[in-house]
Amino acid sequence: MEVASRLFAAGGVVMWPLLGFSILALALVLERLVFWIRVSTRQPEIVQETLSLYQRSPRSAMILLKQNSHLPLARIFLSALELDDPNPEEFRLALETAAQAELPLIKRFNTVFETIISLSPLLGLLGTVLGLITSLANLRLGDLGGTQSAAVTAGIGEALISTAAGLVVAMVTLLFANTFRGLYQRQIALIQEYGGQLELIYRHRYEKGGSHAAQ
Repeated sequence: MEVASRLFAAGGVVMWPLLGFSILALALVLERLVFWIRVSTRQPEIVQETLSLYQRSPRSAMILLKQNSHLPLARIFLSALELDDPNPEEFRLALETAAQAELPLIKRFNTVFETIISLSPLLGLLGTVLGLITSLANLRLGDLGGTQSAAVTAGIGEALISTAAGLVVAMVTLLFANTFRGLYQRQIALIQEYGGQLELIYRHRYEKGGSHAAQ
């Protein structure tokens, strides 16, 4: 802990915004981890059960979806199933509209992650420049081994530490951001797949003269 404090102090003024970025990134990463763990572990089971249940008892399927309305696909399905006897085209449009509405929630914080990834190395570079300026300002020809050498060394240390800190914050954030991006793309594919399955089931019931609100 003491070593970390010394390194933080030696990194100069840019360490404070980098610390803020790291805390923000950590908070957002934890929120997204909780979200994706919940979606990845619970949603496939609920969707499969809903599709199976809907063919026998649409009303029971809707009850199940309402009990799990915290899941994106459950909300998408409900938006279509709660319509009053739509035709297949209206049903499809309801699914597509609901899916589009869910995209910002699924991609939540992507812009913040990208900002942190872009600005952290730049802040590290700024720290490098400030450290070198400090070193050059304290450099006196003919006195490299004298009293000014400590200040020159401190300036170089500030440059290196701030650069390393900026890169670490950016790389760790990038790792999680890419992971979440992959999960987002997979979620989009699942929405299209399961939405298509529900649409086919509804179309089949509609052509047979059934109602999705029937028992």
